[in-house]
Amino acid sequence: MSRARPPVLAPWVRTRLRTAPDAAAAFAVLVVLAASLAGAFPRAVDRYEDAGLRHAVAQARPDRTTVLVQAPPPDPGLPAGQQAAAVRPAALKRQYEKVLTTVGDPLALDPSQSVYGVAGGVNPAVPDPFLPRPTGLPAHISLFAPSGLADHARVRTGRLPRADGPVDADTPGVEAAVTAATAKSLHIVVGSVIHVPAVGRPPLAVRVTGILVPRDPSGAYWSTVPRLRTPNLVIMPSPGGDPPKYWLGTLLLPPQAAPAMLGTVTNPFRYWFLAPDARGLHAHDVDRLKSAVAALESGPGLRRARVLTDDRTDIGTGLDDTLTSFSRLRSGIAPLVSVAAAGTGTVVAVVLLMTAGLAADRRRTELALLRARGASLPALAGRLLAETAVVAVPAGALGLTAALLAVPVGRTGPAVAAAAAVTLTACCALPLRAALAHRTVRATAERADLAAVRPSRRRTVAELTLLVLAAGAVAALRRRGTTGDQLVALAPVLTGVIAALLLLRLHPLLLRRLTGPAARLRGATGHLSLARAGRTRTSAVLPLLAVLTALTTAAFGGSVLAGVTQARDRAALLTVGADARVDSDAPLPAAVPARVRAVPGVRGVAPVSIDYQAKPVDGQDSVPLVGVEPRSYGALTARTGVGAFSAAALASHRGPVPAVASPSVAAEYGTRRPFPLRLSDGSAITVRIVLVRDGTPAVSGGNFLVVNRAGLASPANRPTALLLTGGRPSARALAHAAGDSAVVRLRADERARYADSPLQSAAEHVYTAAVVAGAGFAVLALLLALLRAAPERAALLARLRTMGLTRAQGRRLLILESLPQALLAALGGALTGWSAIRLLSPGIDLTAIALPAADSPLAEAPLRPDTWSLTLPAASVVLLTVSVATAQAWWTGRRGSVTELRAGDGR
Repeated sequence: MSRARPPVLAPWVRTRLRTAPDAAAAFAVLVVLAASLAGAFPRAVDRYEDAGLRHAVAQARPDRTTVLVQAPPPDPGLPAGQQAAAVRPAALKRQYEKVLTTVGDPLALDPSQSVYGVAGGVNPAVPDPFLPRPTGLPAHISLFAPSGLADHARVRTGRLPRADGPVDADTPGVEAAVTAATAKSLHIVVGSVIHVPAVGRPPLAVRVTGILVPRDPSGAYWSTVPRLRTPNLVIMPSPGGDPPKYWLGTLLLPPQAAPAMLGTVTNPFRYWFLAPDARGLHAHDVDRLKSAVAALESGPGLRRARVLTDDRTDIGTGLDDTLTSFSRLRSGIAPLVSVAAAGTGTVVAVVLLMTAGLAADRRRTELALLRARGASLPALAGRLLAETAVVAVPAGALGLTAALLAVPVGRTGPAVAAAAAVTLTACCALPLRAALAHRTVRATAERADLAAVRPSRRRTVAELTLLVLAAGAVAALRRRGTTGDQLVALAPVLTGVIAALLLLRLHPLLLRRLTGPAARLRGATGHLSLARAGRTRTSAVLPLLAVLTALTTAAFGGSVLAGVTQARDRAALLTVGADARVDSDAPLPAAVPARVRAVPGVRGVAPVSIDYQAKPVDGQDSVPLVGVEPRSYGALTARTGVGAFSAAALASHRGPVPAVASPSVAAEYGTRRPFPLRLSDGSAITVRIVLVRDGTPAVSGGNFLVVNRAGLASPANRPTALLLTGGRPSARALAHAAGDSAVVRLRADERARYADSPLQSAAEHVYTAAVVAGAGFAVLALLLALLRAAPERAALLARLRTMGLTRAQGRRLLILESLPQALLAALGGALTGWSAIRLLSPGIDLTAIALPAADSPLAEAPLRPDTWSLTLPAASVVLLTVSVATAQAWWTGRRGSVTELRAGDGR
């Protein structure tokens, strides 16, 4: 008798994936998107911060960022041979290779731009008559014997210098080369001989054998000491009108000729200039970079360098100042970017949790049946974990790969951690949600369309915890600004979360109060829609949470970007004073204002005369005096909103000249009594302050006096500047009309200059991308919620159509049912965003992200609510909800009632 074959058990995971392949594919796409965004964000931040650091190093120039290792000349008590050996190339190269080892990580060096050699510490005057003497003073010469000259310059004329035999302190002459710029300014040609003063011997004769052109003039080799490539016209301080000047140029000796400098008065020193490699500097290593630089300047690195070179060696660099300036700029930008990241991350997490909640709700009957048949919670959670992991883990890996390919620069570790966090959340959300919902075995399934009359204690505790965290974050941000911990970045998000929870508690009560009045209206559509909207399903919590959080983050981010734009516009206006400006050191010709007024795009011209050296007779400091035409200048101040006043305030009359003053000038000289003012041309006037304004378009700064030009004598009353209003006039046309002696500045050009660092511009782009991504996921959450309820609504419409409901009434029913929550989310999001901005604005200053690190005309750039950022996303939520409800009603109307109503359907 044959034995019965055991039944074949289908694997759980394979069966579930085959049962709902579309749901698994949609879940995989969601995880891919979330993981790719999570993995790309930290690498994008690394990329723009590294670019900002390299930009800061490049802007600082090599003369400030190069590490200068310098040792004094050899001990004069040593024999002449040992002194000469100490400055020969072989000894310096051995020391250079050892000094490189004293620089610790992460400070990367660029060997191709680093240099060593011998240079003169004193630049003596030379008597050669062919050298130019601008004011009669002889030219001065600096001697350098750098390494690698042939690799960093090409010969234009002649040849490179060389030393044919041994050179020491008594050598009578050596060869040298000069750059083309030095040769042009100092009238040096090939064959010129320059005599450098010596000590106890005839001058050292230096014969020029070649004119060189630097291969990379801006590189550290030539720019650490800029006079190597470009001579200086040194202006000596003098009380007279034309100060004395002299030329300072550099002669480039071959390294083998360095011992000849020991016999001159140049007091030579040895140097090893170590150029940092900007490509190897990373923003996340800034703190370690500061420590490495500090160790070189006054720590273990300096001690090792002295052991390897000379006990008197000194190390100095301005790189630490550059790093500090960059850190200050980054510390002002990073918290604002982290706010956008926290908001987007919260929305993504909510969408993942909502997806798990919707899946658990859809499979509620199945899971309840498994529990009733004896499935334990660990077994049930394990099956669901395996089911989601099979989809989520490959999708997370695919999303991470896409992020690494899309942003190829940056650290991999944070990207992997972020993508892994998304994948872990996607894997665990459904098992935990199902275990929480089915922890108790029930014989019958509960109704899911009822709102609990009294929230549970757990929910109350959770909401109170979030309330405390949000209050602490807001208080910290208001007190410390954006320099607090990471909790500060979550403050706008937590504010939105609290508002969402409050609205979810209140909106059923509000809808129930509206149900009674709606019942007295004609027709049952309004009453039925409100009744259904008031019976909120539990799964509606997470969609509203996602939408509110996204609206709050979008409002906050939009207000930040709008505030940045307004701050830059305001700073450009304060700097230029108008849409365009024409300045001249001397009075402009009389025909210039008319020619400028005729330039296309110019609508108004306000001529002003500015005397920056005007000084009150009894005062110590000068005060810029602005002479204006009251009518044109008053119109300019009214149009720009900078120190506005009427033309009548400066009307000319006998007695002291009326003046508009800054608060500091008014506080010092008073507004009741006149005071005399002496101008730079020697004339004097008596002014009386009649108005006080914080600023004025003609000059920037905290000190100024504005008077009527009619009260000034010639030439002080002749305009030296023109402030122009209009569209966008051409700078070239204005320069042509104003003449060669005038300088033209446009407000638009000044505005474009303010985003001077990749750290600022890229932070704006990352912020915008984060807000857009958060908004996209919020829309996805809203669509998922509406699509989840689509079968139930379709069945409802089918039942009501059998009772005589028309298509128009069905469409109105679905719209009115979805409208309360859409309006709730829109109004709540706008109100929450406005409240969050008002609460957090005292601790946020947009100056760091809006304006360059250098001095700007704006002391601060506060954060203010932006109307469009508040209303446009909220209106989009309402429009999207109504559109989906309308489309669902239209699609359902095309299908018959028999198709929707089937026997045994539980909808």
